Amino acid sequence: MKPACIVFAALIFISGACAQDQPELFTVHRIKKEAFENSEVMKLMFQLTDVHGPRLTNSAGYDAAADWVVATAKKWGLANARKESWGPYGKGWAASYFSAHLLEPQYASLIGAPLAWTPGTAGVVTATPVLAPLESDDDLDVRRFLLETYMAERKGKLRDQVILITLPRRVEPQSGVALERYSDQRLAAIGRAPEPLEPLVVDFARPRVPKDPQERRRYNAHAPQWVKDKVAELQREVQFRLNRFLVDEGVKLVIYAASRGDGGTLFPPRPGSHRLDAPAPPPSIALTPEHYNRLARLAENKAPFRIAVEVKAQFRDANVQADNVIAEIPGGARKDELVMIGGHLDDVAYGTGATDNAAGCAVMMEAMRILKTLDLKMDRTVRMALWAGEEQGLLGSKAYVKEHFGDPVTMNLSPAQSKVSAYYNVDNGTGKIRGVYLQGNDMVRPLFSAWLAPFSDYGATTLSIRNTGGTDHLSFDALGIPAFQFIQDPVEYETRTHHSNMDVYDRIQPPDLMQAAAIVSSFVYHTANRKDPLPRKPLPKPWPPEARPKP
Repeated sequence: MKPACIVFAALIFISGACAQDQPELFTVHRIKKEAFENSEVMKLMFQLTDVHGPRLTNSAGYDAAADWVVATAKKWGLANARKESWGPYGKGWAASYFSAHLLEPQYASLIGAPLAWTPGTAGVVTATPVLAPLESDDDLDVRRFLLETYMAERKGKLRDQVILITLPRRVEPQSGVALERYSDQRLAAIGRAPEPLEPLVVDFARPRVPKDPQERRRYNAHAPQWVKDKVAELQREVQFRLNRFLVDEGVKLVIYAASRGDGGTLFPPRPGSHRLDAPAPPPSIALTPEHYNRLARLAENKAPFRIAVEVKAQFRDANVQADNVIAEIPGGARKDELVMIGGHLDDVAYGTGATDNAAGCAVMMEAMRILKTLDLKMDRTVRMALWAGEEQGLLGSKAYVKEHFGDPVTMNLSPAQSKVSAYYNVDNGTGKIRGVYLQGNDMVRPLFSAWLAPFSDYGATTLSIRNTGGTDHLSFDALGIPAFQFIQDPVEYETRTHHSNMDVYDRIQPPDLMQAAAIVSSFVYHTANRKDPLPRKPLPKPWPPEARPKP
């Protein structure tokens, strides 16, 4: 072939490649119109929160929510709508009653919550709590030492006691605003690649979270997942030892201060566990720091006081399986290939799980409704998956990926792994979509840039090469499947709602969810009809033999 012909052929190829990645603007217009003028996203939010929240995995609330999603999907005409079991998962739990009151020296209602996977009290507990605080530390070795010291000093002294186990936490005046929308400057910073970090040297015999801030950055950026899993396991063991000690000592009730938050917003700690082999702690509650601190000061100053607390809670361990929820829109010419979308349906049992993550589930359900209502023809099958067990370590999505696509430990892949073009996830609260985290996949940058363009006037413009963690796209990314989390405005996610008692319907911003549903629908449509699947990064390496779980 002559050089001129080669150049011409190359130009034709490039032009064809570019053409297939341009958005179909008429279809985008139809999607926007349906999403903004006929939205049902807040109707979905109402059902997921006010009716079916909270939704702790393997609880009756979760099961009812999952059944409702399946029934709704069938009503819309989605295919293969079902609950798909996986496991073993562990114990379910639900509270059915809680009250906490200061009786003396003056009456006051106490703001608090029973802690998940802790038992109820045997009726009303009326007592004068004792201050028995356990100091904590991020360093695992220091934490172990503090626990050993605590057990040695308290042994034989806590029987039938109600204990205040947290050090009083100073409550500072609120100096900032709870609401945050990303500024252009903040989005520009997110869009910049992070500074390169030196490779992380992993101590196989003693994996740990480094204390030095620079080392911790390297750990967060580069530590393999098995290291993070092992560190989390070691941290849990410290809590399990404390739980065994408190039960053996005959403690009647444990009171924690909320780990953060103030002004009535409660971010409870997690002393209990869903695991069947985990020792149940004594009955345990958390109080807002202002109310906890009052009790601590009364105890410290030996002032006469009494409280009354009652908790009714039930464990559910007859069925240790859990369920993800699946529904599809079958494809056409490439129906054996998949575009997947998802978010986690479970929550942490405080509030009604509105921003974490009924919002993401409602957006994904609304996207499926939009695509089905408009009867858009898509070559690939679109599959929605709403996950259980995310709050305990992405368990539902990990189980699903392993069952259907392969094992990230060994990197033994099933044929179906190559058939997944992309997985899109929403799980960062109620905020509008401002862009996409590329998860290190530079090859999708020109595609996503083109697909975001019709939404630039809605604030969605940023592409970030950065990885973002903490939610279910990581289960797919770990197996080499293109998987992405959207960049969202924080709104009040970290300041008020994430894992708090204020994570409720009223904290949701309807226009934000409508915008998010439109963008997800458009991305799904264009991914499903693209001639080629999305480009992929090189496959991750298998875990080293010494890191693999024992059979």
